[in-house]
Amino acid sequence: MKRILAGVVLASTAAVSAQAADLAVKAPYLKAPVAAVYDWTGFYIGANVGVGVGRDLTAHAFPAGGTFNTTYLQPQGAIGGGQIGYNWQIGSMFGPMLIGVEADIQGSGVSDGGTTLNSLAGLVNYNQKLDWFSTVRGRVGLVRGPAVAYFTGGYAVGNVKTTVTEGGLVAFDSSKTRSGWVIGSGVEAALGGNWTGKIEYLYLDLGNQTDFFGNQSLRTEVRESIFRVGLNYRIGGNGAYITPPPANWAGLYIGANFGGALGRNSSTASILGLTEQFSLSPDGYVGGGQIGYNWQAANWVFGAEADFQGSTQKDDRTAVFGSNLMYNQKLPWFGTARARIGYSLGSTLFYATGGYAYGNVKTNITTPIVSDTVTRTRSGYAVGGGIETPFQLFGLLGPNWTSKTEYLYVDLGKSDDSFFGGALNSTSKVTEHMLRTGINYHFNQPVVAKY
Repeated sequence: MKRILAGVVLASTAAVSAQAADLAVKAPYLKAPVAAVYDWTGFYIGANVGVGVGRDLTAHAFPAGGTFNTTYLQPQGAIGGGQIGYNWQIGSMFGPMLIGVEADIQGSGVSDGGTTLNSLAGLVNYNQKLDWFSTVRGRVGLVRGPAVAYFTGGYAVGNVKTTVTEGGLVAFDSSKTRSGWVIGSGVEAALGGNWTGKIEYLYLDLGNQTDFFGNQSLRTEVRESIFRVGLNYRIGGNGAYITPPPANWAGLYIGANFGGALGRNSSTASILGLTEQFSLSPDGYVGGGQIGYNWQAANWVFGAEADFQGSTQKDDRTAVFGSNLMYNQKLPWFGTARARIGYSLGSTLFYATGGYAYGNVKTNITTPIVSDTVTRTRSGYAVGGGIETPFQLFGLLGPNWTSKTEYLYVDLGKSDDSFFGGALNSTSKVTEHMLRTGINYHFNQPVVAKY
């Protein structure tokens, strides 16, 4: 999931850095009067909720030193907890800058018990769970008045439980507190008074672990992607700040986007009466364009948007049936057509989105002697949400431009495919988590909405 960091974290922060650099020259998009300058300095405390998705490459050797199976365990589930931090707002050559520290602790229901493979000892089931995790991180971002996009990174610790059951008997059971590092990015914006809301992505690396039991070994890499939204209350913050009237979002817009995506594709392979259950985990970059139209009633914004994306997502490391079946699954392209509903707080738009999704899924399976590929165009749905704010690029772009940071969950359904003339049957349910940033050009006049 490092590609999400490369594809989205840099892009979203670059967007706000461009805004901040131009702040002294250009008036912000959809300018509205404020009662006081927004200042991010001070303590804050808050809560968050979201979803966690693991991409934990696991190699099971039987006997130890050999290679039995290589697959991704993909624990997934809800996460939630609280955070506390402190911000300093300082001036810089690029405009106002935020520097801060934040600590959080999270309860987690992130687990995977659906991976079952065959071995000399019979069916082997793998169960992995992240019970809790905590981070201590620095934050740095560029301020755009009541909105800021930021990098974050630091120390991470969490408890990981792993159980291996062979032939109905527990062969290995471990519960360990593991430590590592975390990086990520987010966008935070004022909601009014001392309240702010944020959307954030974190990538946790809790290290690699090799365990030995009997004459077997199990090597696991714990990598977690966290997508979450949060609410903060700024203690002693600038409560004098009054949210300006809503900006005018009505009209046609067109734009482009770039980001990263992670698949959690529950799959099976059946041959000669034997079946294995596992997950494929294609990840990579996504990028493309979007077009949409908004209607507005006071602060409420209603819209429709369509986008089309190219994708580099692939998983070419999964090997099952004693590593005799090598998978390579790709998602070359996809698109969505979605409704949007949002609420404008000044020139910041918070929105939810959902609708139709379609995409191309290419699955290749290779054995030691033969290879076969099935390509399908599949359809399903997409849901998500995001934050859209003004955007200017060092004076090169006018006041009709905005930038957005958006999370999407895409489900392209389940397919049943035959390989090697029907000798092998494989199913795969394709679900994708993606975070992307984009810029939009609005064809309307950038005025404050009147009502």
